[in-house]
Amino acid sequence: MKRFFKSISMSVALLLSLSMLAACSTKQPAKLENNQNGSALTVLKVGASPEPHGEIIKFIIPLMKEKGIDLQLVEFTDYIQPNLALINKDIDANYFQHTPYLNDFNKENNSNLVVAADLHFEPLGLFPGKIKSLDQITDGVTIAVPNDTTNEARALYLLELAGLIKVNHEVGFKATINDMTENNKNIKFTELEAAQVPRSLQDVDFAVINGNFALQANLIPSKDALITEGENSEAAKTYVNILAIRAGDDTRPEIKTLVDVLKSDATRDFINTKYKGSVIPMF
Repeated sequence: MKRFFKSISMSVALLLSLSMLAACSTKQPAKLENNQNGSALTVLKVGASPEPHGEIIKFIIPLMKEKGIDLQLVEFTDYIQPNLALINKDIDANYFQHTPYLNDFNKENNSNLVVAADLHFEPLGLFPGKIKSLDQITDGVTIAVPNDTTNEARALYLLELAGLIKVNHEVGFKATINDMTENNKNIKFTELEAAQVPRSLQDVDFAVINGNFALQANLIPSKDALITEGENSEAAKTYVNILAIRAGDDTRPEIKTLVDVLKSDATRDFINTKYKGSVIPMF
């Protein structure tokens, strides 16, 4: 009897083994995504802020796939982590900053990130609030401006371009309201965090708003702004948004392809059509 049960046990074990073997043999191996030629795609990870940078990256994903590259977007909502991720090789490039910011970051962190391409500019615009035209300006009007050093200086130079004030240009892009040399209209300034400025429109006479924050507030600079920074302005040349990479990575074929696609006619047309002047291609 023991021999009989032992025989049954062995048979059951054999059947289980065969079943497991059959199950394993029917399991499909993991597949790498291939391009049209059947070869595996090269993965390339790019960190970006959601708007407009991330949207532009999303647009070129299929264009990169055609060239054999699996472009993967990694979104960041702050201005520190994208560069740290690039240094740590968690991503291959990032797209969110301008050169002055990158230079400051490198200096503070003893890093060596470099510019791979100049891509776009987000102009500041002077938008109407309670007053709808520059012709209606009277003494003591209130204008909301960003309170961070760089954007406040840009706002003041834009107001100077509009003929409202004069600024001490020797201070450069570190100018504040204390560096005005002329304010004949006795303009009163409301200094706010850049992201908060669009929300102040109903409470002030005018507001100087960054291009990306104008976008989020459904404002179109080319249509709604009374005056904007031009693509040939000093601000545009200084604060053009860039693609950043690690030093030496400019020789990588996939990085070269990324730059070429980002600076293509198709990408330029996408930016112009979607953002209508809130984002200006600089290539």
